[in-house]
Amino acid sequence: MSEVIIHDDENFERALKRFKKKCEKAGILSDLRKHRHYEKPSEKRKRKLNTAQRKNRRTRHG
Repeated sequence: MSEVIIHDDENFERALKRFKKKCEKAGILSDLRKHRHYEKPSEKRKRKLNTAQRKNRRTRHG
């Protein structure tokens, strides 16, 4: 669980920004989206294959 301690001289917006950055670094939101519903192993393979192909296409053209 990520937590941020707000210091006396720090405003709320800055602390919220630090918290969001910590959550992003820990991968909490992406993990939540990934576990929202069950994904069959065949669907997982297909998704990984599609992302690999997309990534490969980008590196060839870019």
